[in-house]
Amino acid sequence: MTSIGQIERKTQNRIAKLFNEQLGYHYLGNWDERGGSNIEEGVLRKYLTETKKYSSELIEKVIFELSKAAGNQSESLYDINKAVYLMLRYGVKVRPEAGANTETVDVINWKQWNKNDFAIAEEVTVKGEHHKRPDIVLYINGIAIGVIELKRSTISISEGIRQNLDNQKGTFIRNFFATVQLVMAGNDIEGLKYGCIETKEKYYLGWKEESDIENPLDRGILQMCNKQRLVELLHDFVVYDRGIKKLCRPNQYFGVKAAQEHIRRREGGIIWHTQGSGKSLTMVWLTKWIKENVTNSRVLVITDREELDEQIEKVYTGVGETIVRTKSGKDLIDKLNTVNPWLLCSLIHKFGKKDEGNIDEYVEELERNLPADFKAKGDIYVFVDECHRTQSGKLHGAMKKILPNALFIGFTGTPLLKKDKESSMEVFGTYIHTYKFDEAVKDKVVLDLRYEARNVDQQITSQEGIDRWFNAKTRGLTNYALTELKKRWGTLQKVLSSRTRISRIMADILMDMEERERLQNGRGNAMLVAGSIYQACRYYELFQEAGFTKCAIITSYNPSISDIKGESVVEEPDTENVFKYDTYVKMLNGKTPEQFEMEVKRKFIEEPAQMKLLIVVDKLLTGFDAPPATYLYIDSSMQDHGLFQAICRVNRLDGDDKEYGYVVDYKDLFKRLEKAVSDYTSDAFDAFEKEDVEGLLADRLQKGKERLDECLESIKALIEPIGNAKDQLQCIRYFCGNPENPEDLKNTEQRRISLYKQTVALIRAFANIANEMEEAGYTIKQTEQIKEDMKFFENLRQEIKLASRDYIDLKQYEPAMRHLIDTYISATDSTVVSAFDDITLLQLIAEKGMDVAANSLPSGIRKNKNAMAETIENNIRRLIIDEMPTNPKYYEKMSVLLDELIRQRKEEAQEYKKYLAALAKLIKNVTKPEDSKDYPKAMNTPGKRALFDNLNRDANLALQVDAAIISVKKDDWRGNKQKEKEIRIAIGEYIEDEEEVNRVYEIVRAQTQDY
Repeated sequence: MTSIGQIERKTQNRIAKLFNEQLGYHYLGNWDERGGSNIEEGVLRKYLTETKKYSSELIEKVIFELSKAAGNQSESLYDINKAVYLMLRYGVKVRPEAGANTETVDVINWKQWNKNDFAIAEEVTVKGEHHKRPDIVLYINGIAIGVIELKRSTISISEGIRQNLDNQKGTFIRNFFATVQLVMAGNDIEGLKYGCIETKEKYYLGWKEESDIENPLDRGILQMCNKQRLVELLHDFVVYDRGIKKLCRPNQYFGVKAAQEHIRRREGGIIWHTQGSGKSLTMVWLTKWIKENVTNSRVLVITDREELDEQIEKVYTGVGETIVRTKSGKDLIDKLNTVNPWLLCSLIHKFGKKDEGNIDEYVEELERNLPADFKAKGDIYVFVDECHRTQSGKLHGAMKKILPNALFIGFTGTPLLKKDKESSMEVFGTYIHTYKFDEAVKDKVVLDLRYEARNVDQQITSQEGIDRWFNAKTRGLTNYALTELKKRWGTLQKVLSSRTRISRIMADILMDMEERERLQNGRGNAMLVAGSIYQACRYYELFQEAGFTKCAIITSYNPSISDIKGESVVEEPDTENVFKYDTYVKMLNGKTPEQFEMEVKRKFIEEPAQMKLLIVVDKLLTGFDAPPATYLYIDSSMQDHGLFQAICRVNRLDGDDKEYGYVVDYKDLFKRLEKAVSDYTSDAFDAFEKEDVEGLLADRLQKGKERLDECLESIKALIEPIGNAKDQLQCIRYFCGNPENPEDLKNTEQRRISLYKQTVALIRAFANIANEMEEAGYTIKQTEQIKEDMKFFENLRQEIKLASRDYIDLKQYEPAMRHLIDTYISATDSTVVSAFDDITLLQLIAEKGMDVAANSLPSGIRKNKNAMAETIENNIRRLIIDEMPTNPKYYEKMSVLLDELIRQRKEEAQEYKKYLAALAKLIKNVTKPEDSKDYPKAMNTPGKRALFDNLNRDANLALQVDAAIISVKKDDWRGNKQKEKEIRIAIGEYIEDEEEVNRVYEIVRAQTQDY
């Protein structure tokens, strides 16, 4: 059982014991003093000698080659780590002696996991440009393969993750991570999060597996670091993917494991992992396992679209596997008729013509032309990508006829249609593994979606006018021709939007671009799904006319002069074909559609502020490398798989400030006006089983209101213990404590952090529905009250930040919060904080005077004498505490003076203005001791002044000790025992008492500016 706020040391002791007693790892000890490396040569040498029985000469060569790869200083960490991993995974290649054949030496026994030496060490001091000390390091056969940073339960594991990321930088211990495969951080509340080298914080994941173990940290370690599981993860689930190292997510691991069992039983099936959860890499890891574990195995990946065929090739090539794309049906047959290549991909339409009506004839023709002795060579496994589409027609029959003995595994990111579910099961088998949308959201693999329907109706304003147009324009037509024309008119009325409607939608989107946070600040972007290429072009034209040029059309249309042959109509506007052609030619501006698409996609992904909107019809809505967006506007009649895949464009993780994906529906696809969104399985998703799409969409305003209410309730509960929350002094004391007690600031730190974070959450929640409070269900009075509450908490946050001399957590919150404050809240109070962006309150007082500094404080503090006094006193106290180690005597004196001033203020022994003047004088002494007239001229550096103050103000002795230190001081002496010893000896030449030498040494050590 762990206690609340348990300190890190106790947690670490428990975890070390868990590794030793429950997981069976050897305990190597606390290596704070000893230090450690990523290759403990003695341990590795012992393993290779005693377990593997290699000769000593061979072992030394193996250690040399492995150490050389790990110690490479010229390559990136990614490249070094990859080179080392390949040695661990496939063995180290060495020659026993000159002229001898190369031998491969396995430094890890992958086949017999229990034959390896598993161990941990604590507090492993690693030398680098600046030394670091990981809490726990995991070793296999003396090779560091895992690092864990542990935090107490009151500190977020985000701190541990950032610590790991810092350690991987060149300024710290980058080279230590050359061998590390698993990078972890944890505490007893949040459990264990894992990644690998250079994994960004937002992509760290927790392991998800059923267990009876209550403590989440213990559970995560026991599940992931179990010897057999750990070896398996490192052997089968690591990939270097186009510059990014990746480990499997739990759904990928269990999906592959389930597929392995099916393959062992010679059973096919379907893997359904929702869009965005890494289906392509699941396919890669299963492919690799088949290659290594099934004799004569070959894998054929089938897709049904050219773009997916290309994407599959990119995925496999990116992870170092050569996959051959077949060029035609004959090419596929030829390659299947030989033993190589072992890995192929092909378009399913190469098995048949795209017209399904001719599939039987095609298959018969194909069989007539097959070689007489044709039999596909090898044990073939067919992966059918997006099997919800490709299996639905007779084309699948062609695959089965050509490959009757193959094992088929279907992959899909969307649910199977109810009408196809039974036949799909017959073709592929049962579900091998499922990972549904709501699971992925819960695991933070993808983002939740927020949905809203916007209604822009079209109405006929003058039926008489339409009739008159028909009468004028159709004189001379036969009745039949007139009837056909009116049929066409009826169709166009249903399909096409009027210019007025498109203009309104365009204006709506432009308003979002100005008001919605991620669209306004340039960090996010949007996609608009049009009903046709012609409609897409009309949207584009209107956006251009409105001056919004940061948009483009991406469709399958390729303008050709043949498109406009015979399209000229005298004295009439352009036809659809002419309009499309002209719009595209102007937009492409001399580029080919392929070049244009590549450039636009790059900007959309890498420079969203320069390409804020893509207008699409059918392209970029499916496939693993379709670009992510924040908003999806739908003005097209979509349903089933197409709709499911399209809305999943916006659920990808994309920056720390992206909390949701937003779907704006102009077609009312989910019939929100007639039915609650909770019943969305009707209509747009009517063809799916209800349980298969559980949790996909939620009403944006409903969820937004719930979130805002929760944030308000939470932050009000935080300040409830304060007697009068409107009293700034009471608030400051609650969040900062007593300024006379330095420990109070530390003890109240978690309260302040909660205030800061909850304020940010409140602002974001309000911003999401700020312009739609009435639609969300708030009355005007409630809205005004919420705005007042917002201002109060934002002002309180600022006041507490200044009073405690805290800085906002810029890493995670500041960019988004600044925009939100500027956009949605009165700027009168927020602008004053800018005065402290580059200068502290005390510096401002010292340089500009008390009056200027006081005017820069929030009015809530400025108008309350005691609040202002305590704010300044708190800042002085914090600075004294921070600087105390550099010159104890001097800052002890400053602390006494501060205590005396506080006493006088409380006893009202001084007039307030005189008190402020005395405080200003003290501030100058604290912040600028060099200006004090109390020092001899020779004491012209902080180091000399510190020695002077702490050596009984003996100027000669201070100068002698300073000179002695300067003469022996070497670069980077801190943390180097030998160099530190030389400093101590130099001090000891002038000071006899050893205790006094140690005291002065600590002062010198704290004087980083001079020494």
